[in-house]
Formats: sequence, structure tokens, C-alpha cells
Amino acid sequence: MTAPDAARFDYLKDGAEIYRRSFATIRAEADLSRFSPDEEVAAVRMIHACGMVEIAADLVFSPGAAASARAALAAGAAILCDSRMVADGITRARLPAGNEIVCSLDDPALPALAREKGDTRSAAAVELWGERVAGAVVAVGNAPTALFALLNLMARTQLRPACVIGVPVGFVGAAESKEALIESAPAPFIALRGRRGGSAIAAAAVNALAGAPE
Repeated sequence: MTAPDAARFDYLKDGAEIYRRSFATIRAEADLSRFSPDEEVAAVRMIHACGMVEIAADLVFSPGAAASARAALAAGAAILCDSRMVADGITRARLPAGNEIVCSLDDPALPALAREKGDTRSAAAVELWGERVAGAVVAVGNAPTALFALLNLMARTQLRPACVIGVPVGFVGAAESKEALIESAPAPFIALRGRRGGSAIAAAAVNALAGAPE
């Protein structure tokens, strides 16, 4: 009979070493040759968040987008998130200037606004960001409707984020919203083509660009 305190499974317990080996594996297996240094840092952490090196081929960075996001965060830009999962995935300790993290899904005005607009709460929440969109880093990891709403907002106003991280996940509208972002390119952006994406990937991109250059 196994003793109660006996370890059944042996595994690596050094957190720093786990990170080191994980990033080394990503750099060995993924083709990162087309990325700038800032883009590579973001790409590696986005791959790490989902465990799929193959997404490297579908990551799209508009020219200077990663550098724009890094500079904006260093200057104290707000981070506007489409979901609590994105907001909660951002590591506050990595933020360079005590940056405000905004998710409007809990705003008491949101349900009525969504009904009035005949849209999802995630899309209506974009309207509540208002002037804060200007110069912000926007991270969309969950709702394609939020990304479409942001694109529509930019189409009718002069509000422009420093960077849009557009990686919503799903089977309805996700791929289409990201292609709309890539094709229209109204602001610097980072996108992941296709259905794949998610809150963890969006937060990982923010965390990568919020930290010191690696």
C-alpha cells in the first residue's frame, strides 16, 4: 500500500525553469523569423497561452503595432477589455505605469443600452468606453461583436487606439471580425486569423508588451 505522503508522480517544480523551458521549446518549434523583436516577444507569449506553435503562421501585426502598444503602456495608457477574463488575465505587476484596466460589462447602464441597440452586451459595452478609446490599448479576446462594434466606432469617429489586440475566439463572426480588422486597419493592430483566439491569448499579448523588452 502506498504511503499517504508518497509522491505518485514526479514533475518539474521550479516555476522559473518551467517558463525557461517552455519559451525555449516555442522558439525551437515555431517559425518566428518574420517578427520584429517586440512582435516576437508578443508572439511567444501568445503561443505559450494556448500551447499551439502553429498559430505563429496566422499572427498578423500591422507595421509598428507592437512598438505602439509598448510605448502607450509605458506612458500610462488605459487597457480596454471586452471580457472579465481578459481583464483578470492581465498581470498587474507587469504594468509599467499603474495602467487602468477597464471592462464595462458590469456597468449598470449596459443591459438597457444593449436592448436599445439591439446588440450583444459585449458590443454595447464598447460604446461605454467613449473617449477612453483614444490612445488606449484595446484587448478583444472573447466577443467578435465587440471587435465589430469597435471597428464601427472608429469608422464614424476620430477615436483611435494606440493598438487593437483583436483575437476573439469562436465559430460565428470570429474569423470575419479579425479579417475586417486586418483589411480595414483603422489603427495599429495585432490579430490572429481564423477561429482560434481567446481571452488568455489577448491577456498574454498585453502582458508581453507591458513588460520590459526581452
